[in-house]
Amino acid sequence: MQTGSAADAEFFERLAVLNDRFAAALPQTLGRLSAARNAFDTLRPQPELMQELHAVLHTLAGSSATFGFRILGQQARNIEQRLRVLMTFDAVAPGEWDAWLAELDVFVAWALRDPKAAYPNDESAI
Repeated sequence: MQTGSAADAEFFERLAVLNDRFAAALPQTLGRLSAARNAFDTLRPQPELMQELHAVLHTLAGSSATFGFRILGQQARNIEQRLRVLMTFDAVAPGEWDAWLAELDVFVAWALRDPKAAYPNDESAI
């Protein structure tokens, strides 16, 4: 039978491995976001791309905090929530989509650079 400290050590070792896997997969995940973003047509938004963007952001938001990327998760959740709002409307002006895509671009660029750093213009991270 394992003692509490041995079980704790094993747990944290496994968690460290999972954290490393998450960090290693992050560029690929952000690449999926970028690919969907680059294919997105603001004049005729494609439902399948909206769903892809939503799914990736939702997964990032949910798993980031678990793996030590709290700010990344918060920002993914913020962008995901704004996307959900846009998705509720039958029609969204291209300028609104452009503004959301610009936010997504900032998020992806920041996450590729240093996903544990303070988010640009995020006063809560100061």
